[in-house]
Order: sequence, then C-alpha cells, then structure tokens
Amino acid sequence: MRHTGGHLVALNWTMKNVYNVDPGDVFWAASDVGWVVGHSYICYGPLIHGNTTIVFEGKPVGTPDAGTFWRVISEHNVKSFFTAPTAFRAVKREDPQGTLIKNYDLSCLNAVYLAGERADPDTIVWAQEQLNVPVIDHWWQTETGFPIAANPLGIEELPVKIGSPSVAMPGFDVQILDEGGNPVPAGDMGAIAVKLPLPPGTLPTLWNAGDRYRKSYLTTFPGYYETGDAGMIDEDGYLYIMARTDDVINVAGHRLSTGGMEEVLASHPDVAECAVIGVTDALKGQLPVGFLCLNAGVDRNHGEVIAEVVKLVREKIGPVAAFKLAVVVDRLPKTRSGKILRATMVKIADSQDFKMPATIDDPAILDEISGALKTIGYAQ
Repeated sequence: MRHTGGHLVALNWTMKNVYNVDPGDVFWAASDVGWVVGHSYICYGPLIHGNTTIVFEGKPVGTPDAGTFWRVISEHNVKSFFTAPTAFRAVKREDPQGTLIKNYDLSCLNAVYLAGERADPDTIVWAQEQLNVPVIDHWWQTETGFPIAANPLGIEELPVKIGSPSVAMPGFDVQILDEGGNPVPAGDMGAIAVKLPLPPGTLPTLWNAGDRYRKSYLTTFPGYYETGDAGMIDEDGYLYIMARTDDVINVAGHRLSTGGMEEVLASHPDVAECAVIGVTDALKGQLPVGFLCLNAGVDRNHGEVIAEVVKLVREKIGPVAAFKLAVVVDRLPKTRSGKILRATMVKIADSQDFKMPATIDDPAILDEISGALKTIGYAQ
C-alpha cells in the first residue's frame, strides 16, 4: 500500500533529481504498466512532474528486431530512458556490435537507467560504449516505490563505480548488518537493511495483511526494514547489491554470492546472459551451478566454453567457490518483468516440488532447464 500524498511527493522529487528531466521532457520507462516501475514511472511520476510518458507494448528484440528501443527513442525524442539489464542483455545477444544503433539519431538521449536486478559490469560497459551517454544502475524495490540508491544526475553526477547503484538517496539510512543485526565494517558482505523510519512513498503496510507485513519486513532486524538483499558498502559509501539474501550460498562453510560468480561468467566474450544457483550437496552443503546463454552466432563447442568459464571463476574468485558445473541453455526462466526465477531453478535441481510462478513469461522454459540439469546429474 502507499500513502497517496507521500508517493506523489517522492516520485515528483525523483523525476528531476534522479532522472534529470524537466517538465516538458520525454521520459520512457520500458516496463509493464502493471508492475511497480509502470505504476511509479510510466503513470504517476512523469505525469505529476509534467513529462510526456511513453507506454510501450513489445519486447526489446523481435518486435521487429533488436533496434526497437533505438527506434522509439529516436521517433519520440526521449531524453531519459529506463529499462532492465535483462532487456539490454537480450539486445546485446542479438546485436553484439550495436549495428542497429547506428540506424537511428539518438542525440536526444541524455542518460540510461537500469534497475530490476543486478546490472553486470559487462552489460553496463557495452551500453556505455554503444550509446555514449551515462548508464546509471540504480536500486529500489516494489515495496519502496522509488529508488533507494542512485546516482542523482539532476543534482550532481557522482563518479560511476561499475557494479554499484551508487549511494543512498535522501530518506534512506542504508546499513549492512550481520545475522545478529549488528553493522559490519566497510567492504564486508551482509544483509542490506534500512533504518526506520522509512521515507514518504514507501509501504506503510500490506493490503489486509498487517501481521505479514511486520513478519516479512520488520521482525528479523528490530528497528530496521529488511530488504531481502545482500551486499556491502565500500569506504566511499557506495552500495553494492550482490544477491538476494536467499542467493547467498554456503559452500563448505564459506558464504559466497551467486551474483559475484555471475559477474565473472558474464565477462566471458561468448556469454550473453547467465545465472548461478546453489544446489544441495551432501559433502559441501551447497555447490554452485552455472547456466550460460551464448551470443548469437557463437558456434563453438559448449564443453570448451564451460571449461573456460570454470577457469575464469577459479582465477577471479578462487578455488573456494568450488565452481565446476555449468550448462549451456537457449534461455533462462524469467518473470514478465525480466527477473530470473532462481528459486524455482533451485527446486528443480534439488528435485523438490514447486508451484508454477504466476509471473513466469514462458512456462516451457522450466522443462528446458530440467533437461539441462539432468545432463549433469540433477533434477532426477
């Protein structure tokens, strides 16, 4: 739920201070109008601030090609563009050289914003090089309704640290806590929490579920809102979102971020998109398994690519990650808003019963994932 007034105040503030648009400018959030991004940044935010907003139905590729985004930006004079890293990865996979970008005049575009999941450095660098504008990763949640951490271009462009959504925005006192609820030193990974009270525009409760609201968000760390994400804050106050708390896996007593491993896999030149999950292992507790989607046109032996990414993880993270298993798949199971359904993938790998997620984009992908896992001895 939202307080109407508080929500409008917060959204109106972000339109200039975060997204750097003035009344009259064209703003495009390429999302589904039914999701939180659609509510906040297709409907209420731009319109209360006096911006033209674009409602788009389609996908970044195949409607009709991987140049759809650039065509819409060019035709409608978009100044500030907001999408998910998944969408850019899909475009990059189809058009790795950015050939289609050159067909359009994008001089109107001042900045691109990414949110919805972790933006891997490889995707950000690709977008920066192709579009030649600031590519800003920022972090928020359905529950908060607007950015918790961002680079406030409308106030001052902070130095970009790739892999970080920059710093906490006004109203959010973001802290990293250990399992006992104590703040951890800079650079240490822990649970990301926001000290109460939350700012205007965030959720005061859940619809007809006050007890569930308190249990889900306010009980684990008394005095804090629990975000459910894990990460760290560096010496400069920059926040890093490494994974959902559930995606931090325990390998032989070592707490490891699947997001950190995904970052390494995504850096391989043949990998367009990837996911890492932790599967149950009798000896080590959990073991990481990687899923790789390769770039269009890559026809190399899959075993060679897998061997190379295993070597990469060993070099960048170390043997402690115990990363030895990966499979090549055509696509990853996602929600319609582009989030990868990692929890469902874990249940398939561990041969557990699971409920088909209501938000899944294409249920058939789960059968493909199951088939891939069987080739490496999982999902019996």
